[in-house]
Amino acid sequence: MHRSLNPRWTVLIVLNVLFGCVLCFYQPGQAAPTEPFANSTGQRAEMISLLKEINGQLKEQNALLASGKLQVVATPGQSKAGGG
Repeated sequence: MHRSLNPRWTVLIVLNVLFGCVLCFYQPGQAAPTEPFANSTGQRAEMISLLKEINGQLKEQNALLASGKLQVVATPGQSKAGGG
């Protein structure tokens, strides 16, 4: 009473062998480039310095607005809004 392999088992074994072959060709060194995130500490320091610069500019603008010494000068010319 010898039974042949069930077709499901045959398909499963073939798929496992193919999956094993695919894994043999995998090379983790070439999976993804590391260049964009190579120097995250430097990028953070640059962002912090830029944010500090923006913060200083906002303080200057707020001080100018709060002082009341702001003058608006209107000159006739073309509208930048494209009104016509």
